[in-house]
Amino acid sequence: MAATSNGFWTTSVAKDPKRGFRFRIRFDGGDSGLSGVLWYAKKADKPQISFTEASHNYLNHTYYWPARTEWNEVSVTFVDPVEPDVCGSLTQLVTAAGYKIPAGGAFPDADFASVSKAKSVGALGDVAIEHIDEDGIALETWTLNNGWVKELTFGDLDYGSDDLTEVTMKIRYDWASVDVRGFGGKIFTL
Repeated sequence: MAATSNGFWTTSVAKDPKRGFRFRIRFDGGDSGLSGVLWYAKKADKPQISFTEASHNYLNHTYYWPARTEWNEVSVTFVDPVEPDVCGSLTQLVTAAGYKIPAGGAFPDADFASVSKAKSVGALGDVAIEHIDEDGIALETWTLNNGWVKELTFGDLDYGSDDLTEVTMKIRYDWASVDVRGFGGKIFTL
């Protein structure tokens, strides 16, 4: 059996490895009133980046280049407590983004304001996903830039289930930035 590099698994280290259950979601400054560290966040995706490719055929060879950069959607799943009411907060977020339910049937005195990117980004505000250590110190802080709510799922109801009600939010954003705390407390940024 080959030895592991630097004795990682056999020597005592000053810090635990990063653990998937140590995270927090922070919303700052949105127009919807959804702000602060949301303790009822149950699950979150970290951002994912991918690069499309361009190719060029020349004689018997194909050459490839990186092309466009794409960031995936991030899903955050919340438990829906009675207080604060996540369903109510997210409904306010949709309203702050500019969505209005048509009133009065077939457009009499209709309000023709609609959802826009500026309103949607302003409603959500800054979103940060913090991967923390055992002491609650952020090891990685992912910031979703120009994020807006793409989809809300308000959970399922089932007489045969004892599960807590969950609400899932999909966030679309233009790009993510990350601050990574390295050894010696230095912060590296992407």
